[in-house]
Amino acid sequence: MDQTKQEEEYGYDLFPERDRAKFKKNSIANSLFTFNNKCQLMLQYAVESSPYAKLLLSAMKSSGCKVFKDRHFSCEDCDGTVSGGFDAASSQIVLCQNNIHQQSHMNRVVTHELIHAFDHCRAHVDWFNNLRHLACSEIRAANLSGDCSFSNEVARFNFGVKEHHQECVRGRALRSILAVRKISREDAEKIVSEVFDTCFNDHAPFGRIPHSKKDAKFAYREYENRDRYYANL
Repeated sequence: MDQTKQEEEYGYDLFPERDRAKFKKNSIANSLFTFNNKCQLMLQYAVESSPYAKLLLSAMKSSGCKVFKDRHFSCEDCDGTVSGGFDAASSQIVLCQNNIHQQSHMNRVVTHELIHAFDHCRAHVDWFNNLRHLACSEIRAANLSGDCSFSNEVARFNFGVKEHHQECVRGRALRSILAVRKISREDAEKIVSEVFDTCFNDHAPFGRIPHSKKDAKFAYREYENRDRYYANL
C-alpha cells in the first residue's frame, strides 16, 4: 500500500511528527519549545496527581506493562482537530502540545489514551485490521475517561436528554473512529452499535464508571487495597 494512503487510512496524517524523516521543524516550530516544556510539566502533574491516570498506570504495571514516561509518552505538534492519540505501532501515547493548554484537558487526554494503552496491554487489540476492536476501545475510553462527565457536557452545552451519558459515549466513539479511518459514517455507526453494550459495560480496571474525580479516587483506593489484600493471602 502507498505510504501516504496508509498514513491517511490509519490517521497518522493527524500526527505529522510521527514520521521523523518527513517532518522538519521550521524556525517558528523551534521557537515554540515552551509548548513542549508546558506539555511535559502538565503530563508530569497528570501522572502524579490524577486518580484516573494513577489507577490505569497501576493496572498496567500489574498486567506486566509498566509505563515509563520518557518512553511511552511524546509531546508533539498535531493537526488542529486532535488532542492526542495512541500509536499502537510504537506503544506510545502522543500528546498534542499545540492543542492542550489546560491541566484539566491534559488529565482527560492522558486518561483517554491510557485506556487505549491498557486495552493494548490486556486484550491484544488488532487496531489496524479489526474495526470492532477499535470501536470497543473508543467506547471504553469515552465512557471511563471523564470525557462524558456531567461537568464537561454542561461546558459543551450538551445536557438534558434521556440516557445522555450513553449517547455522549456513542457520539464521541463514532467521531474518534471517523477521524482515523476512511469509512462511511453509516458503517462506523453500525460497528459502534454492534459492540456498544458489551464494551460500555466493561469498566476494567475501574470497576465502575468514574463519573467524577471523587469516583475515580474511590476506584483507585479500592484498586490499591485489593492489591494489598491479595499480597497478604
